[in-house]
Amino acid sequence: MKDLTKGTPAKLIFMFTIPLFVGNIFQQFYNMVDMIIVGQTIGKDALAAVGSTGSITFLIIGFAQGLTAGLSIITAQRFGAKDYKGVKKSFAASLVISLIVTLVLTILSLIFLEPLLHIMQTPPEIFEQAQEFISVILGGMFAAMAFNLLSNMVRALGDSRTPLFFLIFAVIINVILDLVFITKFNMGVAGAGYATVIAQMSASLMCFVYIKRRIPLLQISKKDFKALKAEYRVHLNAGLPMAFQASIIAIGAVILQSALNSLGTDAVAAQAAAGRIDQFATQPMMSFGVTMATFTAQNYGAKEYGRILEGVKQCLIMSIIFSIIAGIVVILFGDSFVALFVNRSETKVFELARIYFLIVASLYWILAILFILRYTLQGLGQTKIPTIAGIMELIMRSFAAIVLTHYFQYPGAAAASPLAWAGSVIVLLYSYIKAMKDLRRLDQEQKVQLPNETP
Repeated sequence: MKDLTKGTPAKLIFMFTIPLFVGNIFQQFYNMVDMIIVGQTIGKDALAAVGSTGSITFLIIGFAQGLTAGLSIITAQRFGAKDYKGVKKSFAASLVISLIVTLVLTILSLIFLEPLLHIMQTPPEIFEQAQEFISVILGGMFAAMAFNLLSNMVRALGDSRTPLFFLIFAVIINVILDLVFITKFNMGVAGAGYATVIAQMSASLMCFVYIKRRIPLLQISKKDFKALKAEYRVHLNAGLPMAFQASIIAIGAVILQSALNSLGTDAVAAQAAAGRIDQFATQPMMSFGVTMATFTAQNYGAKEYGRILEGVKQCLIMSIIFSIIAGIVVILFGDSFVALFVNRSETKVFELARIYFLIVASLYWILAILFILRYTLQGLGQTKIPTIAGIMELIMRSFAAIVLTHYFQYPGAAAASPLAWAGSVIVLLYSYIKAMKDLRRLDQEQKVQLPNETP
């Protein structure tokens, strides 16, 4: 466990972010390894099939991930306030909520999966493989939910390193099972799905055992599950807005994927490969943002308002620097990265991917600002404004999908992400500035009160 309310903010933020970043990179390996092996061994259509389901995964599992992240904000605030009984209550309430949401999401997603794939205009040549792959992933949603909940709870207590080790082990399992299921057992894209679910189950089990043996604060008993009605309300108020925010953003991704599907398999394959690289490149910015949620929540719970102000400023600088470096690397070496997924003979796919990188990677700095603003507000308990910002992202992605893609084809689709980032930042900016003013006022009031309390 790590108390983020003491020590130099910049150092704490950076050191907390490093294992979080590495962990996020390894988490991306789940799908990346699937896609590399699928693309190189089964072919372009299989790659497009797996890639075309990314927005559905984002829509449904993203809801679950957003929920667990929101629940852990309450846990982090109570840990910062040294309310250890409240930490146990928070974990108990989060377990119950997560279990119910997982059951509901799994049933509904499997029932409506086929109609959703049709609505998205999934190309006929990849429809069957896409349905086969995503059915396995959604059927194993409980594994993804379990690991996200448990790892978020561990991070809420200031430990971002331990979940990293579990992810590394899970990725190794995923790679081995991918190769065995696809190349030895000829299970096709379903094999990639099963490999991912089993790997996530392994990571969840390791996280559970670690909590049971090493973290007394998260070792709960029957008494912690009693009188949770008020806890459910508090946690749902924090978790549901973040869950809906993720899903709202994902709906925009689904609409965009529908537009891409209408452009043909080459566009789908290019988006699948470039989008996966994009997710890797943006992990530093994402990691800094997630760090700020925990840092802000703990310090807000401890009433260390000045530390939040200092930490946000320093984190913004670090994240923007990383975003510029990442953008340059992706633009310069994009072809080499795409070659991991697609044979170089697919020249059209490479051409479209280059367009994507030029448009998107050059604007990563906007995404860096977005992550810091969004997660800082969430750490302060302001979850509704980020949800409104998510609606703006939906509007902007939909505009790109419906209007820009119609007039400019693939370049119009590629512009969807930067437009969504910019729209979201505009919405968040007012609330962020107001929140910072409030924190400065509270900090000044504390400084005035402290001398008066000294005997």
